[in-house]
Amino acid sequence: MIYLSLFVISFLAATILPFSSELTLAGLIVTSNYDNLLLLIVASFGNVLGSVVNWALGFYSRNLSSKKWFPFQETQIEKSSKWFRKFGKWSLLFAWVPVLGDPLTLIAGLLRVKFLDFIVLVAIGKVSRYLVIFYLIG
Repeated sequence: MIYLSLFVISFLAATILPFSSELTLAGLIVTSNYDNLLLLIVASFGNVLGSVVNWALGFYSRNLSSKKWFPFQETQIEKSSKWFRKFGKWSLLFAWVPVLGDPLTLIAGLLRVKFLDFIVLVAIGKVSRYLVIFYLIG
């Protein structure tokens, strides 16, 4: 059950909700009651999958950003768009960065970044972040 909880928290942390998957992962690693490699895989998979939801939201809802219920504020989208225009698809390596990363993955969808490029770059960044946590704590 703890692995499912970690997956859900990691997934939600990559979407619109302010969860801290890093603290959750670190806490579980410190307890040493679980398979650390499996924790790393579950957190990474959940977090990358959450970013895929953002990409799909951007890709398929180009005209919905003005709606009140839309999960990202215009200021977040504009800040991420500037970053994305400056660094291109390579900025997706920083999709793990709090506040900037989630809208960045949405912008990638809005700008029609190829899904394979998106998934590879986002996965590299997010898994690397969890690896750093894993090795600092574990």
